[in-house]
Amino acid sequence: MSSPAAAPPAPNNLKRIVAASLIGTTIEWYDFFLYGSAAALVFNKLFFPDSDPLVGTLLSFLTYAVGFAARPLGALVFGHYGDRLGRKKLLVLSLLMMGGATFAIGLLPTHATIGTAAPVLLTVLRLVQGFALGGEWGGAVLLVSEHGDARRRGFWASWPQTGAPAGQLLATGVLSLLTAVLSDSAFNSWGWRIPFLLSGVLVMVGLWIRLSVDESPVFKQALAQAESRRAKAEPMPIVAVLRHHWRDVLIAMGARMAENISYYVITAFILVYATTAADLSKQTALNAVLIASAVHFAVIPAWGALSDRIGRRPVYLLGAAGVGLWMFPFFMLIDHGDFSSLLLAVTVGLVLHGAMYAPQAAFFSEMFATRMRYSGASIGAQFASVAAGAPAPLIATALLSEYDSSTPISLYVIASVLLTLVAVGVAKETRHRDLAEPLSSSEDEDEDGAVKASRAQGARSV
Repeated sequence: MSSPAAAPPAPNNLKRIVAASLIGTTIEWYDFFLYGSAAALVFNKLFFPDSDPLVGTLLSFLTYAVGFAARPLGALVFGHYGDRLGRKKLLVLSLLMMGGATFAIGLLPTHATIGTAAPVLLTVLRLVQGFALGGEWGGAVLLVSEHGDARRRGFWASWPQTGAPAGQLLATGVLSLLTAVLSDSAFNSWGWRIPFLLSGVLVMVGLWIRLSVDESPVFKQALAQAESRRAKAEPMPIVAVLRHHWRDVLIAMGARMAENISYYVITAFILVYATTAADLSKQTALNAVLIASAVHFAVIPAWGALSDRIGRRPVYLLGAAGVGLWMFPFFMLIDHGDFSSLLLAVTVGLVLHGAMYAPQAAFFSEMFATRMRYSGASIGAQFASVAAGAPAPLIATALLSEYDSSTPISLYVIASVLLTLVAVGVAKETRHRDLAEPLSSSEDEDEDGAVKASRAQGARSV
């Protein structure tokens, strides 16, 4: 597993690959997070106006959670074809689907115009968003991981991960600007549509950049080997994953629990908590998330580089433990009711989250063999999102409504941290893995079985 990897690509080519993955992922996350912010701030009024404000927020977050429900399906479909056809083709498709759905949300009539059909259409478009994002993450991180220098894979693969805070930064920044220059009535009437319509322009930019990059050389090599052994049909990637990597899929799902839940509590639910329980303004909460997201973006590559030096597991465990310890101080600071305390709470939370999120791309990539890597990494990551990120704002809002206290929310996040500590604790360290090598003899049989059978047949005929 630690044999020398192929020579690293030229620096300029690698940087172009990283830029293409980062920009595309930023746009996808912009679209996805924009919905979450709008769900917390305005969708409860526009699509569920007959409900109590907090109930309307719960219903709004329910449509938000629907997007997560579609992500595993996207992981299965995109993972299957990404392992068969290549990473690049599927990344282009995911970008078009996500951008199209987000642009359509910007044109969507509200409840006041078409009644109950409005939230139904909103939910359908959210499903399309979730399906697209379910296929985006795996392909973006694999494109970089499989191109990059093995010695710095954690650093380079962490750059697509910065697409999440970059997308959050972009979405929150646009919303913050609009809420600053528009009155509440103007924002609720038409201003909220602008960030969604802007997605159309961003997708064109991302599409132009993505089409300019090459397919992963590791995948090309694996595909060439597969083409030479057509005498024996390959198993479906999902079958191979469940046969050889079921333990790794469970580890990836467990590793995602604390990372996913804490992130959506810190960035999405915080817009509800700060404006209701802490009585802070919408603008104040958005500004805090905006600045903290910029810090989050900056620290992720540093955590990725550290994982190249000391390993994926130590950095991941540090982040998980840190988030668990920070939860009670996090809400105590917000309860102070001032901007500086809110900013400190969110910033420290996201810095600690980054220690989990940064090594995740390389860590998950290194768990799986090439012809099942897209499926394995995507399934492990996205199936966890259904139980983690999808219900996190819903559960946190329901706990606040029921107990009128942040303590149950802190305990909820801490419980997810314990699951992650166990999952990562039992995982193997992967940082020395050569991505071009089979992980086991049984996988070698799946990937090269037809070649071996052909050779055996030739030996018998001689």
